[in-house]
Amino acid sequence: MTQQAQAAAPTIAVERAGDHVGRVVTIRGWLYNLRESGKLLFPIFRDGTGLIQGVVSEKEFPEAFAALKGLTQESSVIATGQIQPEPRAPGGYEIQVQAAEIVQRVPESNPYPIQLKEHGVDFLLDHRHLWIRTPRQASILRIRAEAIRAARNFMDEQGYTLTDAPIFTPAACEGTTTLFEVNYIDDQKAYLTQSGQLYAEATAAALGKVYTFGPTFRAEKSKTRRHLTEFWMLEPEAAYCQLEDMIRLAEGLVSAMVQAVVQNRARELEALGRDRSKLAKILPPFPRLSYDEAVKILEKAGNPTKWGDDFGGDEETLLSKGFEKPVVVHRYPAVMKAFYMATDPEHPDLALNFDVIAPEGGGEIIGGGERQSNYQTLVRRIREHHLPEEAFQWYLDLRRYGSVPHAGFGLGLERTVAWICGTEHIREVIPFPRMLYRVYP
Repeated sequence: MTQQAQAAAPTIAVERAGDHVGRVVTIRGWLYNLRESGKLLFPIFRDGTGLIQGVVSEKEFPEAFAALKGLTQESSVIATGQIQPEPRAPGGYEIQVQAAEIVQRVPESNPYPIQLKEHGVDFLLDHRHLWIRTPRQASILRIRAEAIRAARNFMDEQGYTLTDAPIFTPAACEGTTTLFEVNYIDDQKAYLTQSGQLYAEATAAALGKVYTFGPTFRAEKSKTRRHLTEFWMLEPEAAYCQLEDMIRLAEGLVSAMVQAVVQNRARELEALGRDRSKLAKILPPFPRLSYDEAVKILEKAGNPTKWGDDFGGDEETLLSKGFEKPVVVHRYPAVMKAFYMATDPEHPDLALNFDVIAPEGGGEIIGGGERQSNYQTLVRRIREHHLPEEAFQWYLDLRRYGSVPHAGFGLGLERTVAWICGTEHIREVIPFPRMLYRVYP
């Protein structure tokens, strides 16, 4: 192949190969695998958008054959050739390689650490910066990106304005036991945010309907498959909004995220072995249970939970078993909930809150409800929770100056994506998981 012809070939993404059948194109990526069969080579290339098989003949293109023969896994390469249909190949197409340029060859003396075989979880997490290159992990991260895009589009379409909450905060939002304390300037103490909610309440009083979307931190000494110390949350907050309004918003948001993945990431779901038909059913409305009804279901199933207990992973799995869609559990005992949660006027011992529990053992993906809008009651709740009153003066100002009924929730991105993908552990759905005893790489 002449250099002029090679230069004229358009550079394409692997995922668009089907749009270029019969054309000579260039693919820039890495060698995922290589199979040799006499005078033929069958390299598999990846470029971040997918995998494509190549075939190169020593007789027809000896220079390309020589460049690729013996090439080591994850060497970076630019390949030029003609796209042809091939049902047996990954993605249904192959590239008949006519020219190959090796950008960087991985040395045989120091081979790529993650080979095409089983590795232990600790080894893979230590090499997370390389593990994310594998087809499964890349598919998960593309699904994560699709879910984020769908979530933001949905919230924007509902008239919510994206606002940003600070990472450094002066006090707790979700209780003092899970705070990450940091040394701020001039010996001041600050904390990594547990939630953007309190600040979203302030911007909701300015803009009406808002949401934050960013990282949050919990210093929980938990090693369950559903816990991270750093995770992302989408948190809407709306003035003049009540519990039922937020439940409907949550149903719409979850459905929008799931359906976008079903429609736009079918290839990735297939790579994960995920049953798309189950996800296609995730449409509003969702089934609902009061906390009282949920406790009765658990008791009937032989679970030891009694009224007043919180639900853990086992309980959430039991509650979701009878449903194909996420289930909404509402009105928990008020004593279990955060200081800012409003109570039911008809049943003051119950909070105006709700959780959304994903099916198939996905666990709680959303928690929220109405906020306490009465100044005196909020002061009392802050004192009852032994929180530093001086750190919440700005938050109390929201009740001093034009307080209105308002509500919101927090959607845990990683838990939602883990359920959509059908992954066993939440650590796979964030590029670089932060967990108990793990902050590397």
